[in-house]
Amino acid sequence: MMVDKALHVLVASLFFVIWFGGSPPNANAQLSPTFYDETCPNASAIIQGVLVQALQTDPRIGASLTRLHFHDCFVDGCDGSILLDNTDTIESEKEAVPNNNSARGFDVVDDIKAALENACPGIVSCADILAIAAEESVWLAGGPSWKVPLGRRDSLIANRSGADSSIPAASESLDVLKSKFAAVGLDTSSDLVALSGAHTFGRAKCSSFNLRLYNFSGSDNPDPTLNTTYLAALQQLCPQGGNGNVVANLDPTTSDAFDRNYFSNLQTNEGLLRSDQELFSTTGADTIDVVNNFSSNQTAFFESFAVSMIRMGKY
Repeated sequence: MMVDKALHVLVASLFFVIWFGGSPPNANAQLSPTFYDETCPNASAIIQGVLVQALQTDPRIGASLTRLHFHDCFVDGCDGSILLDNTDTIESEKEAVPNNNSARGFDVVDDIKAALENACPGIVSCADILAIAAEESVWLAGGPSWKVPLGRRDSLIANRSGADSSIPAASESLDVLKSKFAAVGLDTSSDLVALSGAHTFGRAKCSSFNLRLYNFSGSDNPDPTLNTTYLAALQQLCPQGGNGNVVANLDPTTSDAFDRNYFSNLQTNEGLLRSDQELFSTTGADTIDVVNNFSSNQTAFFESFAVSMIRMGKY
């Protein structure tokens, strides 16, 4: 696997150089994939080992850790602040609306940190742990690999109000999603669609999409964009007034694999979250062509996802 991964990283790296004219769009010049080569050369392998162990009992953990990295980066940059607990001076981002009783995987992050501290005490930042864990999680699920720029510093403060306002939400319209991506320096078409493709694995609680099933936009009716067969299946899983903590697969076809099926699902109106389906069902949206491209060309999706992850992680 490691030989195959090395070849895949090389392809992704070459694509990155071609796409950006040979120079990464990185305002943080200190970030480098080789940052730990001398001080903790086995960091990625150590993180991968912990993830492989965790996946044996929790097939969701890769998607959960990838989500932690996303939610970290959308609030004042990728600084590990999502990991901070409440103190007398810190209001934890863990209790922000998008994260409360939703963000998960913190115990595995603790396990990774302990393993790294045993091998390389005081070297690898928590922010970099999240970035590497996201890449390894995607790779282990069959997705692309990329050389993760490293050297982030951990924040000593959290921003709960920023998490409430900045993290994209499952119920938001395409216009709102675009504004939130633009606010963190991401493209509102290719980056938005590529990064949304992370919903090709993982789960979501009924509470995050049940309004689509019964009372979309206050209409007392389901979301008209929902495939009717898929709607019936979701209503059976998530009955009105039922347990909002029940989870559904974000990708009903290949729930734990990182592939292009997420986009094919959108084409048949089987996006689980409103924020997913909006990419394809918003009339005249520039995201539709990107969805169609990724649905038919998994290589294009994988290459774009790697580029977008690097771009998101540069702050």
